[in-house]
Amino acid sequence: MGTDPAGPLFHEPGARWRTVAIGPLVCVVALVVELFTGPVVHWVALPIIAIVLAGFSYVMVVAARRHVSVELTSTVLRQGTEELPVAEIEAVLPPPPDDRRAPERWETARSLGELADVPRGRKPVGLRLIGGTFVRAWAKDADELRARLDELVGEPGQTATS
Repeated sequence: MGTDPAGPLFHEPGARWRTVAIGPLVCVVALVVELFTGPVVHWVALPIIAIVLAGFSYVMVVAARRHVSVELTSTVLRQGTEELPVAEIEAVLPPPPDDRRAPERWETARSLGELADVPRGRKPVGLRLIGGTFVRAWAKDADELRARLDELVGEPGQTATS
């Protein structure tokens, strides 16, 4: 992974570790409710369910942090496990207009990262690479990623032909 002593210019982790605690917290609430309201308390089942939920959540968080995280340094854009040197980016394309009839060329281009498409909950950012190839970067905060990329590429507000 490209490291930069100044730190990342843009970072999205893909998932947060606190997500792992949601299932066990629900089980604790269920246990408290059972203690105060019912004759039956599931002393064995609730801890087992909490462990199973935490285990599934852990796997999902690890996968999301590996495959859906985004990091931009002054030299590298990392999307999941794929790294793209910033020097290979020729232009950052503007978002498509709302009143368009046909998709822009970059909107049907390959998505960066090893996933087949832009991950759910993320928005695409069109990039034109040196040589004329189009790709789609992506992030939850696509506007912020686009702004940081514009600063690095040195052509802010570029209206490149798509």
